[in-house]
Amino acid sequence: MAVRACGLIIYRRLQSKVSDGIEYLLLQTSYGTHHWTPPKGHVDPGEDDLQTAFRETQEEAGLEASQLTLIEGYKKELHYPVHGKPKTVTYWLAEMKDCNAEIKLSEEHQAFQWLKLEDACKFAEYEDMQATLKEVHQFLCSKE
Repeated sequence: MAVRACGLIIYRRLQSKVSDGIEYLLLQTSYGTHHWTPPKGHVDPGEDDLQTAFRETQEEAGLEASQLTLIEGYKKELHYPVHGKPKTVTYWLAEMKDCNAEIKLSEEHQAFQWLKLEDACKFAEYEDMQATLKEVHQFLCSKE
């Protein structure tokens, strides 16, 4: 059985035009290879997937659900092996209500960055995450 995790791809809008003014939040892990990823984590017993995504975002980035707007119509599942076992990660998309809200990292992460698409793809080394960020960006640009 696959390990299940859920998270939020969080963005902020610095200008009204999406293509110019969007930045994505990535967190750098304080363990392993110190990779960069959106906030995410394992589903706890009795939790639904979206609850997990919001709880993990609160734990890892200090952002409450009330500080975010969930964007309807976007949900993405990624499948990949971790330590030889299958893992499924489900992401939703959320916009910051206040683009200057403070990010408060847990000890699981050592740094965070707000990044434009091109830089976010460089920081997110995994191809499936790069493809997901590009897909999200296209989705947001198509809503303009």
